Amino acid sequence: MKQKGIFITATGTGVGKTYASLALGHLLKDKNIDVGYMKPVQCSGDDASKLTNALDLKDEFTLINPYYFEEPLSPHIAAKRAGRRINPHKIIKAYQKLSAEHEMMIVEGAGGLLVPLCKDYLIADLIKDLDLDVIIVASLGLGTINHTLLSINQAKSLGINVKGVLFCNASKKKAGIPEKTNPRVIRDFSGADILGQIPFLDKVGKRAIIAKCAKSIFLDKIIKSPDKVLTGRLASMDKQYVWHPFTQMRDWLEQEPLIIDRAKGSYLIDTDGNKYLDGVSSLWVNVHGHAQKNIDQAIKAQVNKLSHSTLLGLSNTPSVELAKELVRIAPKGLEKVFYSDSGSTSVEIAIKMAYQYWQNIGKKKKTKIVHLENSYHGDTLGSVSVGGISLFHEVYSRLIFKAIKLGFPSRMNIGSGDYFKCLNKLEKLLQSEGRSVCAFIVEPIVQGAAGMIMWPEGVLREMSRICTKYEVLLIVDEVATGFGRTGKMFACEHEGVRPDIMCLAKGITGGYLPLAATLTTKRVFDGFLFDYKDKKTFFHGHTYTGNPLCCAAALANLEVFKKERTLQKLQPKIGFLAKKLKGFEKLDRVGEVRQMGFMVGIELIKDKRTMEPFSWEEGIGVKVCKKVREKGVILRPLGNVIVLMPPLSITLKELGVLLDVTYSSIEEIVC
Repeated sequence: MKQKGIFITATGTGVGKTYASLALGHLLKDKNIDVGYMKPVQCSGDDASKLTNALDLKDEFTLINPYYFEEPLSPHIAAKRAGRRINPHKIIKAYQKLSAEHEMMIVEGAGGLLVPLCKDYLIADLIKDLDLDVIIVASLGLGTINHTLLSINQAKSLGINVKGVLFCNASKKKAGIPEKTNPRVIRDFSGADILGQIPFLDKVGKRAIIAKCAKSIFLDKIIKSPDKVLTGRLASMDKQYVWHPFTQMRDWLEQEPLIIDRAKGSYLIDTDGNKYLDGVSSLWVNVHGHAQKNIDQAIKAQVNKLSHSTLLGLSNTPSVELAKELVRIAPKGLEKVFYSDSGSTSVEIAIKMAYQYWQNIGKKKKTKIVHLENSYHGDTLGSVSVGGISLFHEVYSRLIFKAIKLGFPSRMNIGSGDYFKCLNKLEKLLQSEGRSVCAFIVEPIVQGAAGMIMWPEGVLREMSRICTKYEVLLIVDEVATGFGRTGKMFACEHEGVRPDIMCLAKGITGGYLPLAATLTTKRVFDGFLFDYKDKKTFFHGHTYTGNPLCCAAALANLEVFKKERTLQKLQPKIGFLAKKLKGFEKLDRVGEVRQMGFMVGIELIKDKRTMEPFSWEEGIGVKVCKKVREKGVILRPLGNVIVLMPPLSITLKELGVLLDVTYSSIEEIVC
């Protein structure tokens, strides 16, 4: 993949960004590279027009320099005094137009990384939105070590890749000890490449600049392509050392692995620089997009205070604050929070809590747990015991405890009456065995791992009624459905259900760090309040329970929900998704399209007339997802069901791309 551009920033104002841009522009053009130039914001002077003329650029000047202000001030102040506001989206669109016309773009910033362009938006934010590497221009004299190291460290802390440092000589004066030694010191302390020095330019003609700079600037370091050798080395090490989850490793060892190196917004980026639209939110966890600024900053701030402290006998600030927030947004009645680190462990905790609750209060016979056929609640042995997908669980049948499996519709074209018939069976079951049943566990409304099976309205509400009637604790597993996936914060909200225990994970930190929470009512909590000597404590815990970094990320995630009005902005996207998905139903090999909010399952079948499915061995879902990947989208199937579950922050344009690529890939593979 070709490198599309570099961003020229500096340790401050007046150190030579424009000279650097001019020199690099001429050197690149001399190598027959089609160079474009952009100076998004200029406050006084005519550097942008001079450089445009010097490089003989024919682009529209309003694209090259979208914002010009007369006063030599910080951009946001200059704009305010001029009665204007800098719009980053206008700059980004201008860059995209210019970038489409040139092999290589040089974008010159204003001042340094932390210069504000508008409220809550810095030069550094623009660099990240343009997805560019930076060159830091620095002076050679006294003071440059501090300023340059600060700039490099700041860039790295913000996730900006620093290509290196380019020094600029501002005068003819003879180099002293600082000028001779500073570059080496900066390299040694920062690890950044030194890209060379721009000599004092008394003449700025094309030939003069090339003659003076050709030997003093290491152009090969600036325009080098992604490291293919690195990709190959990582792929080899992966095959040698890594065992991947839910992956047949014999197949994996015969393939070339895709190695993700970084991410931005809705996209994952591999070690070769190729971008992929993240169509499954990195396995259903990413909420607000990758590299979300507020969550990034919250984690970094917490690292500087406290990375971990046990919750066994102690507490920590973020875990307390998060518990309060979770109780605030959860269905009414859930008042206590127990932390762990994954969906499986949150379910394991719920099972143990429900079981021990009845034991503690003296109802010893209530030991059985009811779950649905084709349910999935995780991979620890306890959660496997209440899972109903034999493909995942059958091999462990001699290790797990026995639970009661309730037959439940799980395939296509099932009428709502079939669901309620099963609920009649549930009521009869609890009527006869309720005294021995401690809990009923469900994935509310959407059974994800079963293939995005979605229930008709009223089913969850009826389940809740039946459980209440027969004194059985209702556990809802909102690991996949929580945090906006169904269009509301939690799936329970669609039917006003108030469970006794709720399991949360996946989207709780916005897709950043492993955290889970099991929420319970005060009634359940009070069932564990005894004297120490009674030995009725909940004897369960994890080393990283309530980890401060994870809790800080989760708090920031919830703050973004409020600040960005995520759920409100999601509604038009859900409508757009529903409208576009209707087109999939016309495909001969699509048996059913199921959608609830941003959770989608597209079931592929061999024969639409007879509803004959593809066999497991044909691997049709895998083949479609491989084709999708060739087109720059990441999906992961559930058997023959193609799952779409993008980040809630995905744009309508990106959502359109996701749907179009999925549609065309299904056509190519099975139609």
